[in-house]
Amino acid sequence: MSLTELEKLESAILVAAEDPADEDLQGDLSQHSTVLKKMQAKLASPAVREWIASRRQNIRPWLQFINVNNFGKPDSLPRWSKRLVKNIDHFQSNYVFVFLGLFVYCLLTSPLLLIALGALAGGCHILRLRQQERKLMVAGREVPLAQQYAGVALLSVPIFLIVGASSALFWVIGASFFVIMLHATFFKHEALAGAEEDAELFEVTMEPVQ
Repeated sequence: MSLTELEKLESAILVAAEDPADEDLQGDLSQHSTVLKKMQAKLASPAVREWIASRRQNIRPWLQFINVNNFGKPDSLPRWSKRLVKNIDHFQSNYVFVFLGLFVYCLLTSPLLLIALGALAGGCHILRLRQQERKLMVAGREVPLAQQYAGVALLSVPIFLIVGASSALFWVIGASFFVIMLHATFFKHEALAGAEEDAELFEVTMEPVQ
């Protein structure tokens, strides 16, 4: 999910939250908005933006990805294994965004998990601010910020287990595995290779004669 999409989603949530008709709904929307802001801040990180940009550069056209005319049952087990490897290599960036889409969907439909993630992000933010003001010392030794983050994460494990983070994680992994394997199994990479060869042949024939 890009920064622009997050900004649009956040704007929609804020507009809906202005309606005073349902206070419970306002509370849920406010929590969603807080977590989305933290996600947006993380996406603003140069490393994250660079990784997303590299994935987007290698992404295949989505119309090609979902073209039902290119789906078919593999004829044999060796052909299935070859097709699986070829499709995973060819559509790896698309599969990454499928996983991220399912992950975001799971977050948006799990209010308690959103609250837990918001609390974890808030705790890490407070630790970072305190670290800038004054170093944390234990028994005369400075505790690095990374170790403080690790401690907060460990303390948050029981909370995440209570709110069902493990089931949500297994759902995302299972759903992503199912969708990716289903697509990689039935998408005929042979037709894709033939289309690319035809395109290359067309480019050669259209080259001007020197």
